[in-house]
Amino acid sequence: MDLKLAVLSRGPRLYSTRRLVQEAKLRGIDVEVTDPMKFSLFVDDGAIDIHYAGEPFTHDAVIPRIGHSITKHGVAVLRHMEQLGIWTANTGQGILQSRDKLHASQILARNKIPVPKTTYVRDSIDVEPAIDFVGGLPVVIKVTQGTQGQGVFLRHTVHESRSLIQGLLLTGKSVLVQEYIAESHGKDIRALVVGDRVVAAMRRKARGREFRSNYHLNGTVEKVDISEEFEEQAVRAARVLGLNVAGVDLLEGNNGPLVLEVNSSPGLEGIEKASGVNVAGEIIDYVMSETAFSEVDLDQLLRTVPGSGVLSLQLRNHPMMVGNKISDLFKTSHEIPVFALSRENKLLWNPEPDVQLRYDDVIICYGELNQLRASLKSAILGVAEQSLSAMKKDQEQA
Repeated sequence: MDLKLAVLSRGPRLYSTRRLVQEAKLRGIDVEVTDPMKFSLFVDDGAIDIHYAGEPFTHDAVIPRIGHSITKHGVAVLRHMEQLGIWTANTGQGILQSRDKLHASQILARNKIPVPKTTYVRDSIDVEPAIDFVGGLPVVIKVTQGTQGQGVFLRHTVHESRSLIQGLLLTGKSVLVQEYIAESHGKDIRALVVGDRVVAAMRRKARGREFRSNYHLNGTVEKVDISEEFEEQAVRAARVLGLNVAGVDLLEGNNGPLVLEVNSSPGLEGIEKASGVNVAGEIIDYVMSETAFSEVDLDQLLRTVPGSGVLSLQLRNHPMMVGNKISDLFKTSHEIPVFALSRENKLLWNPEPDVQLRYDDVIICYGELNQLRASLKSAILGVAEQSLSAMKKDQEQA
């Protein structure tokens, strides 16, 4: 295959990097391991360019394996490549979102993906309310930036929790207090997502009194077959965070799966050995199938035309519109600007005018922004006037 692939990694001898290179070569791909710290980025009037080790970078696709210590620089390089139209397995934005545990939890919860109860603590005075909110002791305390189980602690008393949080805050860390899932103590499931499916899964178990199950903390791993519910939540979690290749960590709660974390550069050694699946080969096959296409940020694309863009209307913020048909909101069917309706984790493309709106629906429109705002404001005012008129009529009849 006439494809030039770069694996963006500082560790060419690491298991995951070596496996990706090995599988790429088996498929006849021209592959190179490139150090993120050796790129030069150029911005000129109306143009950008990128060089690697002093030479023009001419690869068609990139698999980023960016370590936490160089996240900022690695993402800057990746974003430069994206602007040049180079295909990337994970975007810079996706990596940033997944590595900030608070931001990731916000996105997951907003998209109705189950997560443990979590609070963000900025002062020791907030410790006891935070513990109460997540369901009481014991609690998991973690920093918002961390990997391989680092910066994650289990505490059993208020005093221990407050002392730890005070210490973390004094060192400039951002701290989360999270619900402890007793039934999942010392174990979790790592699902390896590639594209829109889970290609492999393993159960990780901690050793001894350790409650963190990470493979790098000497935890044990074993093959596991996960249910459709677990697979669906893993794929959705990776997707909403903007990742095509991800390791999704799931807790086995009494009421179903809970997404704990999403890793944008998952290690392959443990899961390949535990599952027997050629995960590196699955990733390379995905790259080969997808490099002809690139995802587009529709809003960003439309904004290249002055005055154009994408607007959304959350029905929960306009409850008077709930129960109305889409056609009720606009004067004629030709004026309906809705091109998609987000409902129950699905998108209804070009919904029919007689579709009845629900409380959690999100109306999505694109086009000329001033015209869109005018149409949507008119629809909101129209519904409000109808509601007010109906109330007056009911009062008169009473």
